[in-house]
Amino acid sequence: MMFEKIQETCQMLEREFDSIPTLRKEILQKIADYVSYRKSQNLPVQLVYICTHNSRRSHLGQIWSAVAACYYNIDDVKTYSGGTEATAFHPNAIKALQSQGFVISTEQNSNNPLYKVEYASNGYTRCFSKVYDDDMNPKSEFAAIMTCSDAEENCPFIPGVEFKIGTTYEDPKAFDGTLEQDFKYQERSLQIALECLYVFSLVKNK
Repeated sequence: MMFEKIQETCQMLEREFDSIPTLRKEILQKIADYVSYRKSQNLPVQLVYICTHNSRRSHLGQIWSAVAACYYNIDDVKTYSGGTEATAFHPNAIKALQSQGFVISTEQNSNNPLYKVEYASNGYTRCFSKVYDDDMNPKSEFAAIMTCSDAEENCPFIPGVEFKIGTTYEDPKAFDGTLEQDFKYQERSLQIALECLYVFSLVKNK
């Protein structure tokens, strides 16, 4: 069962689908079409969210797409993230997710910790910063969803990718150390959540 606070957030965001601009919906529709096609062929769905440092937006994509698939009961969906370089899952992004109801625990401590991110009693994903072609990520038959323009420009070719698309987001890093920091991280998390939910709502209703 999904954690209550996250469930309530999903229900709230469903009511905001009309706020997504038309051009943005057209991009998100393409992701939904890819997922729907894989499902129609009884094939697993593998989504890899990619940003330069794999520290903020790409992790938010990995996590919220897993939540969205769970929320709409769409099975056999696996979500991943990666970057053009590895750093660490940023504490400000973790803090934003915890404030939104996720239970996040450290499974392996280092300069680049491994985290377990739980969103349901039987639902979780594991996060750590890695390059997009890390051994933990799929090597073929996956979609690459570029969450920042820098990664999109620096990854013109990704081996094994079946479908590639850009859904770039403003980087909350710009607000680190400011009074707006927490608000901006939560705002970005909710924006990504809204769009992930919209994608999987289209798959559910197809």
